[in-house]
Amino acid sequence: MFSYENKYKNIGLIAGIDEAGRGPLAGPVVCACVIMPLDKNKIIDGINDSKKLTAKKREELFNKIISVAIDYSIVQVDEKTIDEINILQATKLGMKKALESLKTKPQVVLIDAVKIDTNIKQENIVKGDSLSYNIAAASILAKVFRDRLMVEFAKTYPNYAFEKHKGYGTKEHINALKKFGKCKIHRDTFIKNFF
Repeated sequence: MFSYENKYKNIGLIAGIDEAGRGPLAGPVVCACVIMPLDKNKIIDGINDSKKLTAKKREELFNKIISVAIDYSIVQVDEKTIDEINILQATKLGMKKALESLKTKPQVVLIDAVKIDTNIKQENIVKGDSLSYNIAAASILAKVFRDRLMVEFAKTYPNYAFEKHKGYGTKEHINALKKFGKCKIHRDTFIKNFF
């Protein structure tokens, strides 16, 4: 998990960026950027790609990450923007905003698979959330933040069971869409094939 961090550790502070929610039919895409301390006594055990962790473990790690991070930011790009500019461009926009929202400027940014427009040196790593400590930490921040958001949306839109599937296209979600139609947070460009 530290090979990329070790590669750049002599340059200065390293940030990791990742997103959650590129695939769902509803809700925002959430992007997180985090600069984790790399001194041995502050390394958090168990940080990994958020998809490989249980929800309980992600929640635990989320709190640890924000307590030790040198800096972090979490940005959401809403479904209207996703529909207007497409999910890839919305993801890039969110990642760029997350990086620019940091109060501490990193010298290097490691990004999960995507290239963004920035003057900061960047490395784009396929499956970066499994290969970089900073990207994995960002993936946990983005995933937990987005999951919490979707649980809140479920209270406003109880017909869709967002608290269960977090907006992804499960059978239950698609059946609810067909029965109740769309709600305010659905992505029109993602659901057009279901009607």
